[in-house]
Amino acid sequence: MPMRIAAIEVSHWHSLYDAAYLRHLAGMPDVRLVGLQDPSAAVAAKRAAALGNPPIFTDYREMLAATRPDFVIALGRHSSMAEIAHYLLDHGYPFLMEKPMGVNAAEVASVAEKAAATNAFVAVPLTQRYHPFTTRARQMLAGGRFGPLSHIYFRLNRPTSARYPAWDAAWMLDPAVAGGGCLRNLGPHGLDLFLFLTGEEAQVTGAQFSWRALGQPVEDYASVLVRSTSGILGTIEVGNTVPRDGTDGEWKIAGRDAMLALAHGTMRLTTASGEETTTGQPEEPLALTALRDALDHWQRGAPPPVSVHDCLRAARLVDQAYELAGRPYG
Repeated sequence: MPMRIAAIEVSHWHSLYDAAYLRHLAGMPDVRLVGLQDPSAAVAAKRAAALGNPPIFTDYREMLAATRPDFVIALGRHSSMAEIAHYLLDHGYPFLMEKPMGVNAAEVASVAEKAAATNAFVAVPLTQRYHPFTTRARQMLAGGRFGPLSHIYFRLNRPTSARYPAWDAAWMLDPAVAGGGCLRNLGPHGLDLFLFLTGEEAQVTGAQFSWRALGQPVEDYASVLVRSTSGILGTIEVGNTVPRDGTDGEWKIAGRDAMLALAHGTMRLTTASGEETTTGQPEEPLALTALRDALDHWQRGAPPPVSVHDCLRAARLVDQAYELAGRPYG
């Protein structure tokens, strides 16, 4: 029998665009989409038309009661995520929820606490963990090839935030609903990668934000400095200022004995003996890899490969950065 999966608040652009979770699910032979929900019936119908016309609903509670799915993909506005997560936990549904899972770390913490208390399956697709750069860096770390680490750099700059209204997610430009701008949305990827590679806790030591490029109520570029418990430094930069479709990105991890960097699809390893380059392109979309991995863990009865607890650690750093910048959203 195929897995019966329902999706909540599909106005989120990752339903069909960028990560395109629902397009990936629709292409899996062992999955059946049994329902799509969004407060906007028009948006739900638009999404359904691209996915083989599964049933649509405007109330996720009604959808869950009518369809009784095996698993739930929870997207949604950041301001409604924690409420949705609590409902799913209270009713025993295993689910994958897009980050940031709330408008602040306190909301995410409330979900994490309940998930731990109920031993629930709550996965979060922090996809940079699946990047070939991350795999190579982890292998080198395990072999001690970097020596003592000095720093990690991560830049993820995406196209203009005008893409959000074009993709039925204009709420992303409202700080009360989104909980911030590019740092709240994209920051968890870089901050989680720093925590994942160092294996340590961290604190934010500096943060600055820009609203100049796009003139929106939410920031369009953010630069955050972090320091791990043992003193490894990190610079995390995220933004929405690429003037066309594409990503301006760079990943780097450096230590006494080696430096591994990724830019423009090429990984470059630098050591005292010279340099070597290899491809850094994923074999498939990272969102598809993360989705498959989460579903595989759930089917095997294993804990989520990336969980709400991982998301919480990143959310706390996002909050620290906004705090250092003078709490621009109150």
